[in-house]
Amino acid sequence: MTVTVLLFASYADALGERTIPLELPNGSTVAEAVRRVREMAGSARLPMEPMVAVNEEYARSDRALVSGDEVAIIPPVAGG
Repeated sequence: MTVTVLLFASYADALGERTIPLELPNGSTVAEAVRRVREMAGSARLPMEPMVAVNEEYARSDRALVSGDEVAIIPPVAGG
């Protein structure tokens, strides 16, 4: 199945893209999508627990994905 991944901040910087198509096995979860994106980033230092939204709604890491989903990976924001 294919999902569209929206990348923000350090994730976008690490992959040099803001949007990527991601091929995953059927039944994959949010956690598996994040893991795959982290692997694609290679040695880049990325936050381990980003917030994730699926189809514009925050999602838990165990949520199952379906083909066509839009997955936004949003790292924590620091500052003050």
